[in-house]
Amino acid sequence: MYDVIVIGSGPAGLTAAIYTSRNEFRTLVIAGSSWGGQLMLTTEIENFPGFSEGVMGPELMENMRRQAEKFGAEIIFEDATSVDFKSKPFRVKAEDNTYEARSVIIATGASRRWLGLESEQRLRGKGVSVCATCDGPFFRDKKVVIVGGGDTALKEALELTKFAKEVKIIHRRNRLRASRFLQKRAFSNPKIGFVWNAVVQEIIGEERVEGVRLKRTDTGEEFTIECDGVFIAIGSKPNTEIFRNQIELDKDGYIITHDETKTSVEGVFAGDVQDRRYRQAVVAAASGCKAALDAERYLEMVNP
Repeated sequence: MYDVIVIGSGPAGLTAAIYTSRNEFRTLVIAGSSWGGQLMLTTEIENFPGFSEGVMGPELMENMRRQAEKFGAEIIFEDATSVDFKSKPFRVKAEDNTYEARSVIIATGASRRWLGLESEQRLRGKGVSVCATCDGPFFRDKKVVIVGGGDTALKEALELTKFAKEVKIIHRRNRLRASRFLQKRAFSNPKIGFVWNAVVQEIIGEERVEGVRLKRTDTGEEFTIECDGVFIAIGSKPNTEIFRNQIELDKDGYIITHDETKTSVEGVFAGDVQDRRYRQAVVAAASGCKAALDAERYLEMVNP
């Protein structure tokens, strides 16, 4: 029996575990088989407070994990597969084991979205990727395209310029959604070009990516661009499927909270998976802190 089970191991989950374990609540982190969240796929982070020279995403998460373990948090690298919030103690199943706790903090974050094309899945790992950090070195001196127009797309594009000889950003509109800072960097980079008002209809290639077939959103015209790689950067979706019918979710799958972190079930709290707007590492960490403090107050109230 644990005082707190934290589901997820990104900045929100590990921050929550640091707080609860430091305050001597017995804490279990169900980290997942691919632990660390999306920062494990990120290179240098320049805007996380306390790192004036920047910090690599995996390095930041490794430091958070060690800090949680230092205060006594138990961490298992298994995927949570189901939950039971209908009765207490709460139960969380991970692979072949079931764990019980008096409170739960959900910090499962989000995962990348795909275009939904058959050719995209067929060529996944054969030139189609969602991670420039992971796969960028495979495209040295190659031509690649990025699909998207937000911060993620521009970060991926800037990362790829370290390897590729040409990077084209394909965006369905005629203006970007990314921050001004990233736009300035992208527009000033001679390796980066833009294809406006276009969507991907098909990724061309049999054994490897050879190009993309595009369609103009304003005229309907179709045309083709030759390339060696396609990186999808069109946002993310909340990882909340296992909580469906257990707690209240909105139409897009984000957890609905009240009074900051409280979910529709007393004793279950939400971290970053309620945030559809900010999606920043420092905000995720703050959400984990708030969820931990609320869980501690709840535990003290039900068992003074």
